[in-house]
Amino acid sequence: MDRAGHSLPEDFRGRQVTLVGLGTRTHVALARYLVGKGARVRISERKPREQLSRELELIADLPVELRLGGHQPEDVLDADVVFVSPGVPREIPVLGVACERGIPISSEIELLFARCLAPIVGITGSAGKTTTTTLVGEMLRADGRAVYVGGNIGIPLIEKVDDIAADSWVVLELSSYQLEALDRSAHVGAILNVTPNHLDRHPSFEHYRESKFNLVRHQSPGDTAILGADDPVAASLAPRCTGSVRWFSSDHDVTVGAYRRGDELIVRDESVDARFAVTSDLKVPGAHNVLNVLAAAAVARATGVRLAAISQIATTFTGVEHRLEFVRQIDGVSYYNDSIATSPERTRAGLQSFTCPIVLIAGGRSKHLPMEDLARTIVEKVRAVVTIGEMADEIEEAVRAQSGGEKLPIERASDLAGAVRIARTLARPGDAVLLSPSGTSFDQFQDFEDRGRRFKAEVWALEARLS
Repeated sequence: MDRAGHSLPEDFRGRQVTLVGLGTRTHVALARYLVGKGARVRISERKPREQLSRELELIADLPVELRLGGHQPEDVLDADVVFVSPGVPREIPVLGVACERGIPISSEIELLFARCLAPIVGITGSAGKTTTTTLVGEMLRADGRAVYVGGNIGIPLIEKVDDIAADSWVVLELSSYQLEALDRSAHVGAILNVTPNHLDRHPSFEHYRESKFNLVRHQSPGDTAILGADDPVAASLAPRCTGSVRWFSSDHDVTVGAYRRGDELIVRDESVDARFAVTSDLKVPGAHNVLNVLAAAAVARATGVRLAAISQIATTFTGVEHRLEFVRQIDGVSYYNDSIATSPERTRAGLQSFTCPIVLIAGGRSKHLPMEDLARTIVEKVRAVVTIGEMADEIEEAVRAQSGGEKLPIERASDLAGAVRIARTLARPGDAVLLSPSGTSFDQFQDFEDRGRRFKAEVWALEARLS
């Protein structure tokens, strides 16, 4: 059933289905799935053909009708069902008219929830969800489960939904965009933290928070919500949860869940504590990654994963691409790719993971979020800043407004290649050069992965200086 209460058809054969938005992996997969179910698929996309070469190549073998270069009302209003890409706001007028006419409006992730026979573990948060999702998937696999990991990472699972057995487990990373219209909840749902993010899309922080809460809003008493006890907004959701509640914390013990006690990482079930790791065992840097491991342990334990499997993965996991990913060391300087950091808070967490001086490469498209906390951390932790992209002035102005920020070296680069070259001249042996943009990639790149891989290519193109 869609958000307006209109039921999705059980059988798509012969149905006219419109997909609003193509520029995502989810809608390429969804188009393939719906064609396989016998639907007549139309794709409405605002981008022109020349900006969609990769996506069009992926669906070149499908009998779909393409309407490119803008969304026309008739493309939506004569459909039997409309599926909306996560990047398209549900508030656009034509979707409102479609809803009033009784046309079901849904999404790939809503269809997956409706048709998946296996229990779903969902993980959301303003930061840490990709690492936590990956950890949970690995912990379940180490426990001998059949596991499918997807959502906002990996491959869209809608193409595989018919092959996912009821005794498997599905682990999904879910963004606020994917959750905002969800009318079902995960069997185990984790809300890691909720800090201001995506306010360029959500009309208010409250709307953003409520989108996150949809992950557990519709749970039954037999389901479980996992909440970050150290995050005031996530913790405040507990009284509204209809399933049982577990916690994770690095600051204090919890009634049930996972927590840090000194250097020990503990899971607690019914007041029985069991250590699964110590912080020095972890292969990923930073206090935020301690929290990610604790969150994953709490989630995994809620699904019945054995302690040995939790311990095995917690102590061998080396991280996820584009998330404080070590690239290489050259001339005594270590280079790290944190392209996933698309908000000031994510960049701030990355900076706090290092004890050495940092040359920061930052900038992208702004989400219009507060910059003061990040600016203070930059002044405290950073030797120099290289700015790029549309946010360059915003970052420099925020830093200069802080005490001590007026003295910090800040240089502007026209592109990422230039930023890497400038950062190299500013860094000294023992420093880290960190790409941690604090904004989205869409000013210069296709996505954060494209930005991170371009950064790594530029770093590997550097040659050692002759001594």
